[in-house]
Amino acid sequence: MAARKTTKKPNVSAEELTTYYREMLLIRRFEEKAGQLYGMGLIGGFCHLYIGQEAVVVGLEAAAKEGDKRITSYRDHGHMLACGMDPGGVMAELTGRIGGLSKGKGGSMHMFSKEKNFYGGHGIVGAQVPLGAGLAFADKYKENGGVTFTYFGDGAANQGQVYETFNMAALWDLPVVFVIENNQYAMGTSQARSTSTKDIYHRGEAFGIPGEIVNGMDVLAVKAAGEKAVAHCRAGKGPYILEVKTYRYRGHSMSDPAKYRTREEVQKVREQSDPIEHVRELLLTGKHASEDDLKAIDKEIKEIVNQAAEFSKESPEPSVEELWTDIYA
Repeated sequence: MAARKTTKKPNVSAEELTTYYREMLLIRRFEEKAGQLYGMGLIGGFCHLYIGQEAVVVGLEAAAKEGDKRITSYRDHGHMLACGMDPGGVMAELTGRIGGLSKGKGGSMHMFSKEKNFYGGHGIVGAQVPLGAGLAFADKYKENGGVTFTYFGDGAANQGQVYETFNMAALWDLPVVFVIENNQYAMGTSQARSTSTKDIYHRGEAFGIPGEIVNGMDVLAVKAAGEKAVAHCRAGKGPYILEVKTYRYRGHSMSDPAKYRTREEVQKVREQSDPIEHVRELLLTGKHASEDDLKAIDKEIKEIVNQAAEFSKESPEPSVEELWTDIYA
């Protein structure tokens, strides 16, 4: 990958930079392994990879505090890992095994963790947005100071329920950060062809909701914007919108050949804007880490992912009796 010159020094410690590098690399290597398992037939159904978008969730998790909640769509493996869910449990859920975080009964789109305040993974486009507002309503009702990060994409931004939710969130001053992960292609149609406005966050102005655009390929920029949004919510000023401009390297799902864009376009983004390479460069040019240090981190991450993959293959499939457990209605 072509090297980029960085002149501005980041206002962040070497330890923090290393943490962000490690967390983004874990998501990248995990998703690469998930893609391999899908190709081997060990992961069935849908599989939506987060490769290229790692800085979004890592940056926002850096702005969160204990007790904050998160909810997202079906491109959710990165969110699970970033909030601390076990890689083995996530991978085992993808392969439909009993060791999965939903006992192999949910798969990618229906995985939850009460312990980590992760409320899914939702397969219906935009359905998580009103649910996220509901989580924020609970925080306001309990007066616990919590904030909910509600993630959705540029495609979901055209769903009507999103704007019904904006209206209620503004009326009730809910502590919710609406995060538009704008990877510019939704399922397979460019934003320029599907959305009437260039910048989606402006739509919040009709409801009195402030917002901004963020460079989603820069984890430090995302963290800074996240801290601003969270402070707004915790101060009782209501919701905030972050339109995070990012880019996915793979297709919408593993079954998508992504013929709606050129390979040259994807390669250009990889070479000029890759979020992991950006932090890697900051670590090296700032003399916070050596090439050998970063190789050691990569080796460690690969071992974690390989162990998760082995666990996901060795864990047994759920028994028939599991059909009758975890039923609440």
